[in-house]
Amino acid sequence: MRAVITGGTGLIGQALSANMAADGYEVIVLSRTPAQAPAMPPGVHAAHWDARTAAGWGSLVDGADAVVNLAGASIARRWTRQYKQLIKESRLSAARAVVEAVDQATVKPRVLVQASGIGYYGPQGNEILTETSPPGEDFLARFAVEWENSTAAVETMGVRRTIIRSGAVLSTAGGSFPMMSLPFRFFVGGPLGSGRQWLPWIHIADEVAAIRFLIDNEEASGPFNLVAPDIQTNADFSRVLAQVMHRPNLFRVPAFAMRLLLGEMSVILLEGQRAAPQRLSDLGFTFRFPNLDAAIRNLLQKGEES
Repeated sequence: MRAVITGGTGLIGQALSANMAADGYEVIVLSRTPAQAPAMPPGVHAAHWDARTAAGWGSLVDGADAVVNLAGASIARRWTRQYKQLIKESRLSAARAVVEAVDQATVKPRVLVQASGIGYYGPQGNEILTETSPPGEDFLARFAVEWENSTAAVETMGVRRTIIRSGAVLSTAGGSFPMMSLPFRFFVGGPLGSGRQWLPWIHIADEVAAIRFLIDNEEASGPFNLVAPDIQTNADFSRVLAQVMHRPNLFRVPAFAMRLLLGEMSVILLEGQRAAPQRLSDLGFTFRFPNLDAAIRNLLQKGEES
């Protein structure tokens, strides 16, 4: 069994690579600088790509069981006009390279997993959002539509394709959780803005398990919300985090301060989506950490389970 993962040196990619390798997959992680890639577990190998074309690596897709496209510049920084362009170009160029590689393959991969995010829906207030809900109108939502469509061509080549709209992936190894918990460690934690915005989240173990579930389930195609069923607001999240860490939950961060500090990117933190994992549930996926309290306790007290 062979899997090719773009963006495999990121938070999700590293966890997924280790998980698949432990199950006997030969995992190939594509990197523009493989010599500088983090140490790989047994069964995981780094290969060079330019993130723009299939040159030099496209043959790795030939006969692969799965291709997982996670590549793209991080959205977790201030969005200048130039950085917005980088966000788009990095993702769309990588997607074109993946489609090119699949097109050239004599034996097509069994499935392609295309990354996306809950930002697809844009700010929708208290409306419960399932995979059939329409996209939003802000920058992140409009681009999510474009990103999801960027690998659609593989379906005409006979390749099953799933789209993962991930929420905030909780992990102590990176992502947003270390920064979210840091103020509480210093007794100055609290909600962001009004605290009423929804915060779609998922434990890293469930993120990986859900991707594996979608790879293995031949019935899985199209978009899936990768979020836990325990839908919480930012205020609820802060309250649970404070309880688990035995810290106060008193120091609310004003919305205007977030906007001054982060600019347009602050919408990710100040506006949320009340997203539900409807299609995962319909297919019978079982969350190991469906409850926020249990998820945070696992992360902070017992370490992450994979």
